[in-house]
Amino acid sequence: MALMTIEQVADFLGVKEERVKRLEREHLLIAKENDGSGNALFDDGDVQKYKELAERIGGL
Repeated sequence: MALMTIEQVADFLGVKEERVKRLEREHLLIAKENDGSGNALFDDGDVQKYKELAERIGGL
């Protein structure tokens, strides 16, 4: 399990960082932990699964 920052997730999904933060607030992407500054860190496997699901139901 590798952890991804908000910026890395946004780049991977092709969305803005604000969208990733909203997905986390809405519990569509669950942060595994927070870094020292309180920023969310996401499991790369969870991010990949989210992307696959989003593409199946109509895109990001």
